Amino acid sequence: VASIVSGAIYTASLDSDPRSSAGAAAQTGDGRPTPTVAGEPLDIGTILDQVRPSVVSIRINGGVEGEAAGSGVVIDDQGTVLTNAHVISGADGRAASINIAFSDGDIRPATLVGSFPGDDVALIRTTEPKQTVAATFGSAEALKVGEDVIAIGNALNLGAQPSVTKGIVSALNRSLSAEGVTLENLIQTDAAINPGNSGGPLVNSYGQVVGVNTAIIQNSQSVGFALSIDVVQHLIDDIKAGKADIDGNSAYLGIETIDVADATEEIKANYRVEAEAGAFITTVVEGKAAERAGLAAGDVIVEVDGKPVSENTDVGTAIRSHMPGDTIDIVIERQGERATVQATLDRRGG
Repeated sequence: VASIVSGAIYTASLDSDPRSSAGAAAQTGDGRPTPTVAGEPLDIGTILDQVRPSVVSIRINGGVEGEAAGSGVVIDDQGTVLTNAHVISGADGRAASINIAFSDGDIRPATLVGSFPGDDVALIRTTEPKQTVAATFGSAEALKVGEDVIAIGNALNLGAQPSVTKGIVSALNRSLSAEGVTLENLIQTDAAINPGNSGGPLVNSYGQVVGVNTAIIQNSQSVGFALSIDVVQHLIDDIKAGKADIDGNSAYLGIETIDVADATEEIKANYRVEAEAGAFITTVVEGKAAERAGLAAGDVIVEVDGKPVSENTDVGTAIRSHMPGDTIDIVIERQGERATVQATLDRRGG
């Protein structure tokens, strides 16, 4: 089993791309030759000094998951930070806040620029201007199996200063799949990736970012994964162009759900759940559309706008097809009885 580092579970499908890693480009993104495995030991201290100003710690306070932490990479001089979508996924609702701790000790509030949850990529930006130092991007296409890499991040949420672990590229073009979501073109590494490292950089021996730390294989040692920076750069461009799946202008209902099938028998008995399929509400965000509509934890959403809900992701799909201010019809099951409520959707950005 593999898992997104903050805790969401993935089942591993370790399928290599048919393309051989030996056929990768022989130069980095800036034209320099790729570092060789043989030769002098990696100077981790020098690389860390180069990269540290662009590595941040991200903390989510008061979100639907309580407090959460992750890492990020500065990508420009205006306080814009690249991270994993799952790192900031809990920052829903007016009570939640995203804070970025920079290497100089400065902590700034931030907002979502946009994200692609299916690709586990997000951009956030400080709410007030801050002069920042952008990381240097390399190319995952230039990596070779056996090449040295370093994972940097806020491992285990132990403090503002990043942790550093050294490893090698174990494999290229891996994929992880589960529950309809597939992460592709992943870099597999044996550099230790721990909870809190999500969103932090995987760098090569030039100090260039070649990946974004994202997942580990549970109950195994020295098996971690990073998103290819080559793929991520295209998504960054789309987010900046306003083409993100989710941004501040997206419609928002204000709930957290699980599949009915994933609810325990005890939970089903407590809430008298009879539906065999649907989205079981675990959390309703205070002051948002769902609460105003009268939805409550323990309700099961079985239909949205006349379309049946087979699994909890169907609710998100339905919401994303609407704009803030739209009114939707939601059929719920509560204590074994069905009812229809109307919800006027909010703007995710408040």
